[in-house]
Amino acid sequence: MTSNMPNQHRALQLQSIEAGFQLVSLPTPAAEPGSAVVRIEAASVLSYHREVYNGTRQYSFPTPLVGGISAIGRIAALGHDAIALKEGQLVYVDCVIRSRDDADILFLSAIHDSGAEGSKLLMRDVWRDGTFAEYAKFPLENCIPLNEDRLCGTLGYSIPNLMYMGHLIVPFGGLRDINLEPGETIVVNPATGNYGGAGVLVALAMGARVIAAGRNADKLAALKSHILASSPTAQIETMTWSSNEAADTATLQAFGTIDAVLDLTPPQASKTLHLRSATSALRRNGRVSLMGFVEQPVVPWSFVGKNIAVKGKLMYEREDIVQFIKMLENGLFPRGETLVETKHFRLLDWDTAFTAAAQWTGIGKQVVFTPQVVN
Repeated sequence: MTSNMPNQHRALQLQSIEAGFQLVSLPTPAAEPGSAVVRIEAASVLSYHREVYNGTRQYSFPTPLVGGISAIGRIAALGHDAIALKEGQLVYVDCVIRSRDDADILFLSAIHDSGAEGSKLLMRDVWRDGTFAEYAKFPLENCIPLNEDRLCGTLGYSIPNLMYMGHLIVPFGGLRDINLEPGETIVVNPATGNYGGAGVLVALAMGARVIAAGRNADKLAALKSHILASSPTAQIETMTWSSNEAADTATLQAFGTIDAVLDLTPPQASKTLHLRSATSALRRNGRVSLMGFVEQPVVPWSFVGKNIAVKGKLMYEREDIVQFIKMLENGLFPRGETLVETKHFRLLDWDTAFTAAAQWTGIGKQVVFTPQVVN
């Protein structure tokens, strides 16, 4: 442990589903080979974090557990095998933890152990605790350097606002997986949630024309207005789903050639037929990225007859994060405070933060913990 790290640190720990969270003092983790200890500056709070930790979603994870997901922080200590990372460096802390000797084993830090024996072991015994803490230990490869001078200086992002990366990187993983090209047209569905709205922003940054689809016309109009306020020339259209599958397909076809679909359907909408309409509207050799929960994703003859490629994608790869950061650092997204409106909370105010996260949703909105803020 380096001299500037305290022996104890504050963390938001879930003793059990029944007992809920407590703000506790825990021994500060020590850096070991293959790991880094990060001083957390901003940790993302998901819209459904309360549902994860009160048992509503029935996710599997060990307890006691320090909660969390992805974060941004500074390297506080490094294992002896670290080469590129340096103490004090600003890094993005990725929540997707992967086995180093089995590509099929991965889990989401402090969220879900993925059910496989290997990932359950890794979460339980090696990488249990998350980022709702002043300090967190993560694998070296999960700490991706950020150009602080460029991002926080030239481009004007605050560290909490940079945490919006956690939303943007997820759809970027799906869009990159289907090789979205500049000039193509893509349907993003549903576009009014946190990840859907982020998907619209990312697809536009990649040079695509976007048809933002959803069930709420008012929210879609607000999304389009938000985009055009910072990017007046953005190629964005909106489409409101009806209850008529054929009519929705025809509405999409009226927009012209559609090359791809990004679907982020949440669990509560898994039985909807919207994706069937979107798939039917695709051109020959079109592509679909499935990142959500749909029980009837495509019309069989539609994708067979037109050579439609359908790919499932869980989150992203590390290479996607690196590429995304290049886009961000090169100014391809709205700058400074126009990127996102962030609500900040102390760890002590976790209950209020979870409520705010469930309500403060959609494009350009996020909630974060700032663990270093005490008063």
